[in-house]
Amino acid sequence: MAQSRGEQNPFAEAGELDNPFQPSQAYEPPAPAPAQLPPPSAPSLNSSRKLSPTEPKNYGSYNTQASAAAATADLLKKQEALNRKAEELDRRERELQNVALGGASSRQNNWPPLPSFCPVQPCFFQDISMDIPQEFQKTVSTMYYLWMCSTLALFLNFLACLASFCVETRNGSGFGLSLLWVLLFTPCSFVCWYRPMYKAFRSDSSFNFFVFFFIFFVQDVFFVLQAIGIPGWGFSGWISAIVVVRINAAVAVLMLLVALLFTGIAVLGIVMLKRIHSLYRRTGASFQKAQQEFAAGVFSNPAVRTAAANAAAGAAENAFRAP
Repeated sequence: MAQSRGEQNPFAEAGELDNPFQPSQAYEPPAPAPAQLPPPSAPSLNSSRKLSPTEPKNYGSYNTQASAAAATADLLKKQEALNRKAEELDRRERELQNVALGGASSRQNNWPPLPSFCPVQPCFFQDISMDIPQEFQKTVSTMYYLWMCSTLALFLNFLACLASFCVETRNGSGFGLSLLWVLLFTPCSFVCWYRPMYKAFRSDSSFNFFVFFFIFFVQDVFFVLQAIGIPGWGFSGWISAIVVVRINAAVAVLMLLVALLFTGIAVLGIVMLKRIHSLYRRTGASFQKAQQEFAAGVFSNPAVRTAAANAAAGAAENAFRAP
């Protein structure tokens, strides 16, 4: 059957494609792909340049680093000041809350710490963590320990003088004075210079600061005399210990230990006096402020006001009775 014109012969197309006598087209190689260039921001590893050992590295400007360090230090100081103020406000808030909730019972005297069965009750209220600002707590605590060490030294001095009196009866006056110093200095030192210092830091009182400076200076003089140890004065200092060496070595060793303790207390007392004076100057206190506090305290005292009113009334009555 003859094939129609519209139909295609598949064998013919295959023959045309596979005809070996048909000239083939020239081979054209594919066009090369464009080279991928690295981005300008990413340097090539081969093109990196090594710094020479003598070439300085650029760490930034010195002025910029110094200003940044100064700004950081300033921020740290401000942060510490803010933390101290926050702690101080928190402490005062807790104190006010305790007073508001407990009334007068929350401020009961707690010093000296005596047992409940003792007929003598505590005479003072003392709480360094509550009453004293945090920046002064270490100073007040050191002074409290200094007072305790001085009391311990006076007691050991009494024992040393007693031992000296046992081996040498001519030291009876020193033994008697050592007993007097224990009974006199122990309470008086606490009341006369420790409590004014405590109240000065608690309420920033210029008057109490002046009282403390005057009395503690006299106390430092006595500390030095105790360390020297003049024979017959009731102090087991260096001179008294050297004198007793020829009589009894054991008693002399005890007196030397007391003399060493007196020396340490004297040195620490002078150092603390200078430190508290520097703190006092930074608080803005002055002699005029101390005078104002003294006058306000005197006139606010009910006994003083009553005495002044009675004196004024008596003076006015005498003036009217005069002819």
